[in-house]
Amino acid sequence: MITKEEQRQIREHSLSLAKKIIAGRNVFDVLQERGYIMQCTNVDSVREYLGTSGRYLYTGFDPTADSLHIGHFLPIMVMAYAQAAGHHPIALMGGGTGMIGDPSGRTDLRKVLTEETVARNVECIQQQMGILLDFDDNGAVLVNNADWLLNLNYISFLRDVGSQFSVNKMLTAECYKRRMEKGLTFLEFNYMLLQAYDFLSLYRRYDLRLELGGDDQWSNILAGIDLVRRKEQQEVFGCTFTLLTNSEGVKMGKTANGAVWINEDKFSVFDFYQYWRNVGDQDVLHFLKLLTFTPLDEIKSYESLSGAELNPIKELLAFRLTEIIHGTAKAEAARAKAKDLFTGNAASGATVYEVQNPDLSILDILLQCKLVPSKSEGRRLFQQGGISVDDTVCTDINAKFDKDKLASGIMVRRGKKNFYRFISK
Repeated sequence: MITKEEQRQIREHSLSLAKKIIAGRNVFDVLQERGYIMQCTNVDSVREYLGTSGRYLYTGFDPTADSLHIGHFLPIMVMAYAQAAGHHPIALMGGGTGMIGDPSGRTDLRKVLTEETVARNVECIQQQMGILLDFDDNGAVLVNNADWLLNLNYISFLRDVGSQFSVNKMLTAECYKRRMEKGLTFLEFNYMLLQAYDFLSLYRRYDLRLELGGDDQWSNILAGIDLVRRKEQQEVFGCTFTLLTNSEGVKMGKTANGAVWINEDKFSVFDFYQYWRNVGDQDVLHFLKLLTFTPLDEIKSYESLSGAELNPIKELLAFRLTEIIHGTAKAEAARAKAKDLFTGNAASGATVYEVQNPDLSILDILLQCKLVPSKSEGRRLFQQGGISVDDTVCTDINAKFDKDKLASGIMVRRGKKNFYRFISK
C-alpha cells in the first residue's frame, strides 16, 4: 500500500501539472477542451460560477467496493482541475445512498450491502481520494451523506421531499426505464430522492451550486436542481462528464479477471501499467487527454502517428497514468519489468517453441504446442485479452505471426505469468 507521504508527493506533483495547464484560465474552458464535459444545464452560468475562485462543487461516490476503480478516476481528475483552479471540490461519500444502490445504468438489482460493509468501504475510499485531492488547508472537502440520511424521519422526509416529486416524471428517467424491464424495486425508486436531497443539503451547508457526475447521472442531477429550486427558490446547476469508454463506445476498466482497481492489492501496478500500454490505437490520445496532465499541444503532435509509431505513446500513457496513481518509483519499475519481459531479457526464462507452419493462426499454433487446452478455451482467452504478442494484447482469433519478426523471435504471454518465445524453424 502507498504511504501518506508518498501520496502527498504524488498529489503535489499532479496538482502542479494541473495548475500549469490552467494557467489563469477558466477551468470550465480547460475541461471542455480536454473532452470532459458532456451536458450542462446552463453553460454560461456554470462558466461564470467557476470563473471566480473559491466556489464549491461536488461529485458523489457510492461505496460499492473497498476500492475505487479506474471509472472513478475520471471524476477525480475533474475535481483535481477544479482544486488547481482555486475551488473547493466536495467528495461526497455515499454512506447513506450506498445502503440502497444506484439503479443508473443497471438492468439488474445491485447487491444490498450491510451497514458494516458500507462503512468499511467508505473508509477505504476516503483514503484513496488523497491521490489527487488535498483535504488540508481549506482545500477539498470530504463529506458522508450518512450524516444526514441515516437518521431521517421517514414520514417527515416524504412530506418535505417526496411531495416535490412526480412519479410520472420519475418513470421517464433513463435510470428507471432500464430497470423497469426486469422489475424496479421500491428500494431503488427512492434513490433519486436521496441524491436530490444530497444536493439540497450541501447547498444549505456550503452555498454549493454545482453538481458534477457521469453522464448516466443526468436524471438524478436534474432532480436535485429541481428540488433546490422548489425548496429554496434558488438556481443551481449541473454538469455531466463523459464516461470512460473506448472508441467503440465500450466501457473501459474491465479485464478478464474483473475491474481495473486503483488499489494495488486488488490489481497489481504492473497489470495496471500493461492495461494502458495495450489500449487501441484509436484510444491512446483520447486517454492522454482525460487521464493524464499531458498538455494538449504535446498530444496534438502525436496525431499524425499510426500503427507501430504509436507504441511509444502508449508507453507514455501507461507510465504517466501509473505515475499519477502509484507514484514515479512504481511506474518506473513497471515500465522496466515490461521491457524486460518482452525483450530478449525474458528469453532465457521463457520456453522456446519453433513454429513449423507460420501460415497457421496464432491460436492454432498455441493449440498445437498444447499451450491452450482447447480451441474454445483459446478463443475465450483471446476475446478476453488474455493473450499478448510482443507486449500488445491480441484479441483477433485469426491473427498470424509476422514472418519477418519470427526470425528473431516473438514473445507471447498467456494470462499474467506464462511467457513463451516463438521463432521460425
